[in-house]
Amino acid sequence: MKTKLLTYLILFSYSSLFAHGISEADKAQMLSAGALQYISLGASHMITGYDHLLFLFGVIFFLTNFTDIVKFITAFTLGHSITLIFATFMGISANYFLIDALIALTVIYKGFDNLNGFKKYFHMKAPNLLGLVFIFGLIHGFGLSTRLQQLPLGNEGLLAKIIAFNIGVEFGQVSALAIMLLLLSGWRKSESFLKFSKISNLAIITAGIGLFFMQMHGYSHEVFVDELALSVGSQNPIHKKDMAKIPIKRLNNNWKDSITFTIDGGSSMEYKFHIIKGNLLEYAWETDHGKLFFDFHGEPKGDKTGYFESFKKDTDHQSSGSFKAPFVGSHGWYWKNIGSEPLQLTLKTRGIYKILGKR
Repeated sequence: MKTKLLTYLILFSYSSLFAHGISEADKAQMLSAGALQYISLGASHMITGYDHLLFLFGVIFFLTNFTDIVKFITAFTLGHSITLIFATFMGISANYFLIDALIALTVIYKGFDNLNGFKKYFHMKAPNLLGLVFIFGLIHGFGLSTRLQQLPLGNEGLLAKIIAFNIGVEFGQVSALAIMLLLLSGWRKSESFLKFSKISNLAIITAGIGLFFMQMHGYSHEVFVDELALSVGSQNPIHKKDMAKIPIKRLNNNWKDSITFTIDGGSSMEYKFHIIKGNLLEYAWETDHGKLFFDFHGEPKGDKTGYFESFKKDTDHQSSGSFKAPFVGSHGWYWKNIGSEPLQLTLKTRGIYKILGKR
């Protein structure tokens, strides 16, 4: 039992080390944030993005010529700026666990390339690195975009916010690179550099492999909240692997309750249900146009401290799923219209609950 517990603690610590999502506090701040806050967020996101930093460290590891450094970093910057700006602006996203797993593969690739792996093991010349760095920049930018799209960006000034975030990313990247180059330039002068360069790049590969499996572990255990009604409850979540065991019909028919209301531009509202612990609430809501920032959460009955638990936060025009209440109390949504125009929202539900309505 102790061994199993220790293993879980190690995995949790390792996952936390490499995780670089956007915190709920940052998401909340972004509701009314200006350009400077987006710049700050972009900078901190890059500095805490260990997979991005590992890849950059691998890229400049053996580079000594300043022109080469500028050339490769420019290719990487151009690549990630393109996908960060356009993917975010166009609303193109993918599962961030899979994107981060792909980024981990780029880390593994760079460490392998630094060890001259193509020549040693495949008896071939390594692919053109400058072109690959640009392609890998596109991948890293898409990863940044998937994280940025978790923010309640809104429609107003969207491009300015994305550009501000990208400027912050560049500030963070330059700061990290300055430290890396300083450390490497000093280390290259010592006799230990060549001796330990192999170990260092093996460590980069090992870190990349560990990151890859942590992201794939996160993907395989991710809680899906979609039309197949998987649980978003904090206790006893239903994982993707258990989908076939859930005898729940699709959520587009046999609804018990349906309500439609209008949320004015810049306004917010809450709608709640009283649910007993263990009971299910199946739901599906969507707007007639435009996205909302929403927080699906619950408050335990009788609590006087103001405590609440968030089960899902995002910015989207729809959401559906099945929720198993982790405690007795009120459960429901906080919606905020982040646009300037009013929009209509329709919520459909069924399950064992008491409607509390607007709060």
